[in-house]
Amino acid sequence: MNCPVCDRSIIALELDQVEVDHCVHCGGVWLDAGELELLLDGAENRDRLLASMREAGVVAEPMRRCPLCDRKMQKALMGIDGRVMIDTCTRDHGLWLDGGELARIVKMGRITSESRVVELLREVFGAE
Repeated sequence: MNCPVCDRSIIALELDQVEVDHCVHCGGVWLDAGELELLLDGAENRDRLLASMREAGVVAEPMRRCPLCDRKMQKALMGIDGRVMIDTCTRDHGLWLDGGELARIVKMGRITSESRVVELLREVFGAE
């Protein structure tokens, strides 16, 4: 699979049953459909955060193409205490998160610092 931003190969990292596809060049992350929900499992604000996702409308950020079906993805806003703009496949293949966006979403979810997903973010992505 190639990165929808820089078109380089992305690597797959696994955490329990969640496969996180990561571009080491631009820092972006691809999550297949349903994987964000799994990563946020146990988060204090999980349901509220997932329900906050809505279409962003017209934005200046360039459109990305889904790495699975190559169709243009839709921009969506997600957040409780701020907004993160993500890219969603219109065919529900998954989500593209630019560098740092996954860490921001996890932080908004208020996942405990002992969580495996937080540990993954620290080790692999250098996130706090």
